[in-house]
Amino acid sequence: MEVSWILAGAVGVVLGALITYVWWFSERSQDAVPPSPGPAVPPDISTVLSVLRSSALVMDQQERVLRASAAAIGLGLVTDDDQLRSAELLELVRRVRRDGEVREAEFEIRIRRRPPVYVRARVAPLSHGLMLALVEDRTTEQRVEALRRDFVANVSHELKTPIGAISLLAEAVGEARDDPEAVERFAARMQTEGERLTRLVQQIIDLSRLQADVASADAGVVTVGDLVAEAVEHSHTDAEAKDIKITQDVAPGLHLRGDRAQLHAAVSNLVENAVTYSPPGSAVAVAASADGEDVRITVSDRGVGIAPEEQERIFERFYRVDPARARATGGTGLGLSIVKHVAASNGGTVEVWSEPGLGSSFTLVLPARDVDEGEHE
Repeated sequence: MEVSWILAGAVGVVLGALITYVWWFSERSQDAVPPSPGPAVPPDISTVLSVLRSSALVMDQQERVLRASAAAIGLGLVTDDDQLRSAELLELVRRVRRDGEVREAEFEIRIRRRPPVYVRARVAPLSHGLMLALVEDRTTEQRVEALRRDFVANVSHELKTPIGAISLLAEAVGEARDDPEAVERFAARMQTEGERLTRLVQQIIDLSRLQADVASADAGVVTVGDLVAEAVEHSHTDAEAKDIKITQDVAPGLHLRGDRAQLHAAVSNLVENAVTYSPPGSAVAVAASADGEDVRITVSDRGVGIAPEEQERIFERFYRVDPARARATGGTGLGLSIVKHVAASNGGTVEVWSEPGLGSSFTLVLPARDVDEGEHE
């Protein structure tokens, strides 16, 4: 009996000690402050990244993206699991990590179902084994540069034709100086080529002024009826020569606010094209009407028409549906491009309907203005 009490007392002491220790350990655990891990990206670096205009990424030694700006994510540089999507950028990061030298490179990023993006990347090492990549989207610059190169090449090619023809004709005139009829014939052709050259140069100048698609500083209120009448008069002689009748159907009281010279060039180009590509004895119709807050100016012909696959390209500079026919008629391939830029510069758009064998209709859609809103032309 005495032994049992002794054993019971020993067990009680052990249990009491164990309970006391558990309580003490619990209290110590609650009072202890857990160690906070150091920041993955130092605060000063994060501050700098927040004010950079370029797309910015910070990577650790395992090539994991720790911080990416919204612009970088928008470019598609980072995958869902915080890895670099671009193999070229990853290779650039690895080269910088190997030798510690700041490097730059330009490359293309292709992402499924998205157009390619041309970028310039600059990678530099940071402290704590981190790597910084600054990426600039240069897609627009690349596109503009490509357009500039194409434009210069096309202009050079187009100018060679009339200049070469004038040179050859001048030589022919010199050789035929004793033949008045030949001289007269060659002189007439020289005049034709000179007019073509003048028209080409003028359209190039017009297009260079319009290509920014910015609002003109010379905007004013323009009467649509007068605009259409002048455009029709501009092509009157050519229409008469082909026995083409030009009809006008302009709703009264229509006014636009825009650059009168630009709008005249656009409508005149549409009427001139309609006359040029219409067969002799046919008709060209010019109509203008109100459509809500817009004015629609439509020029329709019964010419050869334009195939659907060609319609997306007809507003490109120097693009011709039928190059041989365009050269025969003296077309420059710039008229519709000018029309498109005029529409954009004056807050409007241009629409096209065409069917091979039936003809074409081009419509300028421009914001209407009440004549009381501004000074009349």
